[in-house]
Amino acid sequence: MKQDISTKEDIELIVTSFYDKVKTDETIGFFFSDVIKIDWDKHLPKMCAFWENVLLFTGEYEGNPIVTHRKLNQKYATTNQHFNKWMELFYETVDELFAGANAEKMKAHSKSIATVMMQKL
Repeated sequence: MKQDISTKEDIELIVTSFYDKVKTDETIGFFFSDVIKIDWDKHLPKMCAFWENVLLFTGEYEGNPIVTHRKLNQKYATTNQHFNKWMELFYETVDELFAGANAEKMKAHSKSIATVMMQKL
């Protein structure tokens, strides 16, 4: 039986595993390699801090995802297909590694984020 997400290390495992999939994905990987050429050493800790704040209430995340994604959308239009693929990979990653209330909370929060992003972009 899989354990639930309960530590920063759990979140780091999800985030790094998820982005390993994203990097090689044909539908959305190019956003990170070609459109914005992401600095993974900066991006991954920021995403970990975001999810740690959501699940563990750390208060360590600073940022505005809407502003960041609007800038991305100006460089290359994001579509529902892109967000759906993001969600598919994210859910797949969480489900492969964990099960429980925090895992479900993480997936529900990610769905809320994607829904807002699709509406605002």
